[in-house]
Amino acid sequence: MIQYEAAMTSQASTTTQAQQSLGTKVAIMLGVLAALGLFFYFDLGRLLSLVALKQNRDQLLAFTEANYAAAVGIFILAYIVVTGLSLPGAVILTLAGGFLFGSVFGTLFVNLGATMGATLAFLAARYLFRDWVEQKFGKWLGPVQEGFAKDAFSYLMTLRLIPLFPFFVINLVSGLTRMKVGTYVAATALGIIPGSFVYAYAGRQLGTINSLKEIVSPNVIGAFVLLGILALVPTVYKKFRGARS
Repeated sequence: MIQYEAAMTSQASTTTQAQQSLGTKVAIMLGVLAALGLFFYFDLGRLLSLVALKQNRDQLLAFTEANYAAAVGIFILAYIVVTGLSLPGAVILTLAGGFLFGSVFGTLFVNLGATMGATLAFLAARYLFRDWVEQKFGKWLGPVQEGFAKDAFSYLMTLRLIPLFPFFVINLVSGLTRMKVGTYVAATALGIIPGSFVYAYAGRQLGTINSLKEIVSPNVIGAFVLLGILALVPTVYKKFRGARS
């Protein structure tokens, strides 16, 4: 009798935990859907454009100078939200980070926001939206699984350096693999540094443009030269990997 009661208690406890877990997942999913709905309903994407960035340049710079810590926090949080929800506008945010905080600190803040946001998208795909992600992006899952099986860290680094697939797709598809969270975070944080720096540098220079004639300035040309050099990074990286092997 005692054993029966203990078994029933254990079963009831397990059922309660399962219900709580399901309730938490449903609440998070509803929150994500609500955030996406608000973003598109109020057309917030218009704020994440180069035109909006240039129109509000002076106000953004003034706010950053007067409230530096708050500006950094808001910027990183915005980057986390945009990346975590797989929303458009990450490139514009990177440019904004460059001209607001400089190339080095802009890259640092972008890296923090992008890595945390990408990790949230990774976890959401793994635990909340697995079926939807598999249905939507399943065609990419096979090659990614195969690459991760050989060397997850190096393969993800390559994907971050070579823009073969959109950034948000890699975040979501990676969540369907067996990759460890720590490996994912490390490879993402390191792999996005070159691209983040180049776009932050370009943003720093583009922030000084007041007319179309200034586009041919040496600083802006230098930024786009760096963008071209970035395309060579994957080749160098592959050769380095081959040499180590």
